Amino acid sequence: MAYRVFKSGFEMNEKDLFERIQKGDEKALEVIYKKYYRMMIKLVITNSGTEEEARDVYQDALVVFWQKARSGNLVLTSKMSTYIYSICQNLWRKELDRKKRLSNEEKDSSESMDLDKPEREKIVAKCLDQLGETCRKVLMYYYFDEMSMQEIADKLGFANTDTAKTKKYKCKQKLDELVKSQYSERDFLD
Repeated sequence: MAYRVFKSGFEMNEKDLFERIQKGDEKALEVIYKKYYRMMIKLVITNSGTEEEARDVYQDALVVFWQKARSGNLVLTSKMSTYIYSICQNLWRKELDRKKRLSNEEKDSSESMDLDKPEREKIVAKCLDQLGETCRKVLMYYYFDEMSMQEIADKLGFANTDTAKTKKYKCKQKLDELVKSQYSERDFLD
């Protein structure tokens, strides 16, 4: 059985570590964090992730593990590493799905915002004026100033590029709804 030496000098097996975590011992959680760090980071990096994303996923997985262990409802039928690994896998799979969805939505929205004709530009500009200031800026920066999501996030003080992408998507949806509600399809026909 694998043993871990604590600073106080005594050894603990996985069962003891788990019991300490159940009781809220954060030192035991730190041992787990360090013990499985490389394995969990490798999981994300080898599946199209960055080291930063890997750290975030691993930390989120440990929060889930901590909460479940502390609830008293978790009965481990496998090694802790296997259980935490499966949490990381699920979280990373969800993150990849979310990224794919955002990427597809971005492609769809850039294709649907075709501003060839001056009439279309007038209609879209009129609807843009009806949006809130943040939405108007996000869309203007993205479509007209051709700023990157990072530049938009920095300029508008968003937490990160994912926040900027989500905001752009929601603002684009609002703009589409405004255009559809105020103008008929024939306004957009050649």
